Amino acid sequence: MLNFTRIAAAGVLALAALSAAPADARSVEEAKASGTIRIGIQGDNCPWGCINSAGQADGYDAAMGRAFAEYLGVEAEFVPLAVANRIPALTTDKVDVLFATMAMNPERAQSIQFSVPYAANQMSVVGPKDADMSSPDKLADYRIGVPRSAAQDTALTALAPEGTNIMRFDDDAATIQALLSGQVDAVGGNQFYITRIEAGAPGKYENKMPLTALYNGVGTRLGEADWNQTVNAFLTEFMATDEFKGIYNTWMNMDPPQLPAEMEGVPFTIAQ
Repeated sequence: MLNFTRIAAAGVLALAALSAAPADARSVEEAKASGTIRIGIQGDNCPWGCINSAGQADGYDAAMGRAFAEYLGVEAEFVPLAVANRIPALTTDKVDVLFATMAMNPERAQSIQFSVPYAANQMSVVGPKDADMSSPDKLADYRIGVPRSAAQDTALTALAPEGTNIMRFDDDAATIQALLSGQVDAVGGNQFYITRIEAGAPGKYENKMPLTALYNGVGTRLGEADWNQTVNAFLTEFMATDEFKGIYNTWMNMDPPQLPAEMEGVPFTIAQ
């Protein structure tokens, strides 16, 4: 007999994300029994999440993922993901959870279940210091790169005038490289883009225009109350500790900000 859940997941990822979790998706107890948890992180976006020169997962999300694994009493198995592959990897059971710089918004909340927020992220347009990007209408004069399907893609698309040349790339590294190589004139990036760009082109670029302030949550599959409840219990307990403050200071270079208690269109818990 055909397994229609698997066909839907393989053929139409968006539809699978809106339906029940895959029949073979692991529960929290099954993950604990296995001794490992599969954590999706970004592979190229430190200080959020990356794979370092030693081949190890690094960055803020990796540190939080390891703390979650320790909370469960298991080993963390990190799976590096490109921006566009994060939700499909979760909904097709390639990973158990996403600590992957997942900006929380109502559209994504239709595809995955978010936890309470555990980080904040400011998105901005980054461009040449001598470029006139003083208002949204000026953006139409430039080629602007963004990581495909990322939050800055959504925010820039909504802000820029119709006809603006928005060029989409696979991930953050490719987007930054497009700017440094002259393929685009500016990029939509998170709060750490400017540091990475400055390393490649000192003194040339700056944050030109804010796009949106975002909050990141841990992603789990829709309907999986055990994962959602466990992640929220961990975050509530861990974010009250000095260890969490130390992790935030190490990777974000600031104290943890005040995070919202609720967000319109983005439930933090699964209704019972």
